[in-house]
Amino acid sequence: MLRILGSSRSLCDGVNRREFIQAGSLGALGLGGYLHASQPTVRSSSASFGRAKSCILLYLYGSPSQLETFDVKPDAPSGIRGELGTIASAIPGFRIGELLPGVARVIDQTTVVRSMTHPYPVHGVAYATTGLPDPRGSLEVSPRDPAHWPFIGSVVDYLQEREARGNAPAVPTNIAMPWPLSTRRANQPHRAGPYGGFLGSAYDPIWTDFQGEGTIPFTQENRGVVREFRDPYAGVRADCRFQFSSAETREGALTLDRLDRRRSLLQQLDRSHRAFEASGQARTFDRYRAMAYSLLTSNRVREALDLRRETPRVRASYGMTLFGQGALVARRLVEAGSRLVSVFWDEYGLADSGWDTHYQHYPRMRNELCPSFDLAYSGLIRDLQARGLLEETAVLCISEHGRTPQLNNARGAGRDHWSRAYSAIFAGGGFASGRVVGRTDRIAGDVIETPVSPKDVLATTYHLLGIDPETTLYDRLGRPLPIAGDGRVRSELLAS
Repeated sequence: MLRILGSSRSLCDGVNRREFIQAGSLGALGLGGYLHASQPTVRSSSASFGRAKSCILLYLYGSPSQLETFDVKPDAPSGIRGELGTIASAIPGFRIGELLPGVARVIDQTTVVRSMTHPYPVHGVAYATTGLPDPRGSLEVSPRDPAHWPFIGSVVDYLQEREARGNAPAVPTNIAMPWPLSTRRANQPHRAGPYGGFLGSAYDPIWTDFQGEGTIPFTQENRGVVREFRDPYAGVRADCRFQFSSAETREGALTLDRLDRRRSLLQQLDRSHRAFEASGQARTFDRYRAMAYSLLTSNRVREALDLRRETPRVRASYGMTLFGQGALVARRLVEAGSRLVSVFWDEYGLADSGWDTHYQHYPRMRNELCPSFDLAYSGLIRDLQARGLLEETAVLCISEHGRTPQLNNARGAGRDHWSRAYSAIFAGGGFASGRVVGRTDRIAGDVIETPVSPKDVLATTYHLLGIDPETTLYDRLGRPLPIAGDGRVRSELLAS
């Protein structure tokens, strides 16, 4: 038996995830599952293979409307085009939604895909970010279902660890923010997606926890329920911060004043390690312990999370919002050496929040969503470019689907789920610059040129990170599964 902070814990047969989180307070690193073998990565001869040293994934949960962002249809009927106008962009002849002036100025550094498409108009975060072939049924709200495939960051983490022969990196490979997905949504089950899947919970992202409050009151509506929240995605105070914490509870966050106590606790775990080696989970524990020591002792990690090290001007250039400050921390983390950092624009408060604009579509687009995104995205692209990091950092901005062409009759108007045609935007790290890929019909309802699937995006990103997308991992049944599902590398997205 091991005594942890005054309480008895069984380490070999009775070890549980919460006890180890108490030991190191590491994101979602737990002990579920065992490691699965991977086929060796096959090196590609393509010039774009391995162009990206790191990746920042910006995920807009709930799904932006293509019609008010990157696939405007000013000649469509009013019930489709809506009430917003369009503006010129830095790509000659290409117009985007009027609420994105900052993005319009940097869009020549990006590839815009207007022809994203798939058959599942559900909140399939897992479908968009893993090789999972079908998100239907209860999978969307069953993050630990054994049918789930590993998140893109989990795959990168796992393969990098194999290449490094188990040595923990100075900065964790797979970090996500601002808090574990969907944990600040009222009275709803958690969403699936950013987890280790069949690799086990040891390969979940390491999550931060956001400390701070919103500054802008905002009224939310969901199925007749109306509440007011102070929305951090619309505004935060300058003293907000990010810190590492548990994925399942916000108790015991990893703060600097607790490092010595946590280090002592890890030493207790170390003394018990020889007994634990006899169990089938010993290798996973070794990985956890190495990551715990790395976080506890790494000045690079602590400094990367410390927004006080940035000037007020730089912080303001990203926008003083949760998403903007998260994007800034993501830049700091990849600069410090992290391989894949994810920033989720998550639900906050009621369901149907984030970009899930079934209700109050235009008030939310004007007052919260587009202004915050515009500053965060344009600030990130400009900052990466100014620091010489854009060429080696792939920036993905994706979601699970788009919105219906036809507006509904909800108060403030609304657009519902639509996956047959939607948009995404990519930059840096080997993606092409100043390119618009694909085309939809006159109402942005169906793709008529160059369809691109979420799996193609995964395959292309793996390729840019130097990982052959045909690499296979073995699931819990011993089946070899390709990391990008049926996706293929899309040359249309790549720089020449």
